[in-house]
Amino acid sequence: MENRSQWGTRLGFLLAAMGSAIGLGNIWRFPATAYENGGGAFFIPYLFALLTAGIPLLVMEYTIGHKYRGSAPKSYGRLSKGLEWVGWWQVLVSFVISTYYAVIIAWALMFAYFSIGTQWGDDTQTFFLSDFLQMTDAGAFGSLVPNILIALIIVWVIVLAFLFRGVKKGIEVANKIFIPTLFVLFIFIVIRAITLDGAAEGLNTFFEPRWDQIFNGQVWVAAYGQIFFSLSIAFAIMITYSSYLPKKSDITNNAFITGFANSSFELLAGIGVFAALGFMAQAQGVGVTDVVQGGVMLAFVVFPQIINEMPFLSDVFGLLFFVSLVLAGLSSLISITETYVAGVQEKFNVSRTTSVAVGGGLAALISLMFATQGGLVALDTVDHFINNYGVALSGLFEVVAIAWFAKSLRDFQNHADSVSDIKLGTWWRICLGVITPVVLGYMMIQNLKAEVTAAYGGYPIEFLFNFGWLVAIGAMMIGALLTIKKWPNNDLEFKAEASENKEVAQ
Repeated sequence: MENRSQWGTRLGFLLAAMGSAIGLGNIWRFPATAYENGGGAFFIPYLFALLTAGIPLLVMEYTIGHKYRGSAPKSYGRLSKGLEWVGWWQVLVSFVISTYYAVIIAWALMFAYFSIGTQWGDDTQTFFLSDFLQMTDAGAFGSLVPNILIALIIVWVIVLAFLFRGVKKGIEVANKIFIPTLFVLFIFIVIRAITLDGAAEGLNTFFEPRWDQIFNGQVWVAAYGQIFFSLSIAFAIMITYSSYLPKKSDITNNAFITGFANSSFELLAGIGVFAALGFMAQAQGVGVTDVVQGGVMLAFVVFPQIINEMPFLSDVFGLLFFVSLVLAGLSSLISITETYVAGVQEKFNVSRTTSVAVGGGLAALISLMFATQGGLVALDTVDHFINNYGVALSGLFEVVAIAWFAKSLRDFQNHADSVSDIKLGTWWRICLGVITPVVLGYMMIQNLKAEVTAAYGGYPIEFLFNFGWLVAIGAMMIGALLTIKKWPNNDLEFKAEASENKEVAQ
């Protein structure tokens, strides 16, 4: 009898997986990325990347968690003792991300409040950077910003409260509330956006295909990058979540549902964002291309400007938009935090309550750094380096180690096929053994070339080293150190052997 926590229903798992994949980046990263890389033509490499990297990687991570029944470090360790450090590396990457991701959700929470009466005024950029963030120069942290601190405390209280309740009563319940609500709210946002004057011009700008870009290698790299970062791959999340699946679970079908649900929401976000940008462009008498932005500036500067221009129900639109950001962020933050809660609980043989309190509490304390006056610059720096040299690089190590060194793809294919209606073919092994490593390797080379030619964001070199390179390399090094401690009761050897015996018997 398996004592491991399990999802109550298949829908509970799917909503949790979707909640992890559908995050802030879907709303503010995808629309700008698609527009900058060929508009409508971008959807061809995007779909190709989803089918050759996104879904195949999801299938692989679902299979690892489902087969080895553990957190990412334990599952990798059961696959091969030498791979445990990859699991810890990914867990620590998630830990770092959780410390600043919570702060962005806190911003969205405060802006949901500010949207009532459009309290940000006419100059939304000055409000965001000077009045709200109270920004200092790069490298100077200054003091804590009270508004952000209060909202940050609320965010962590909500996240840790659900995590304390466990997988079935906590994480599953949270996502059954957050994800359907998010979809309903965002549909209202899109309907309102497409009925605005100028919306058609915005949508035309978004969807108009620039076919001359289709043979541009950078466009294809951008498509793979978007798929990779938006599906929560190499965060240790999907391995952890799939480890809570019952033994008889359709792995491949679940991966397809998660992948297409995530992409559908990204498309929905693109429609809503560009319809609103078209309205703003017309109101200001400029072209849509003049108002396109991505990232935090889109959410906290451009969208408040759009809300200001609305003839009626502007408060309601603003409230819906920022509440949607909060819901998308909370579901993702819960999944990110669960990775190290599960890892610490299993490695150090402590209760879930202790693991949530220690892991979540430490992340909450560190997140205070990003709630200071210098928080935005620190957040931007850490996010850039931990994504490019944490998530992407660990993903490259993951797929190369499994496909080329452990040579486990055929074994994983057999496991997935044994419980799935959709059978994996040779295409799946080619995607993971050839296409994905080549694309990720090329991304790494391009990223490193960009780092050596110019200082990221124009920030001081010392600051980039301390809060960029040191954080990214530190996650890798600490991950390696955590493998020194032995698992309680020789957990890897005993359980792995038992698991294999059960599969042979089946």
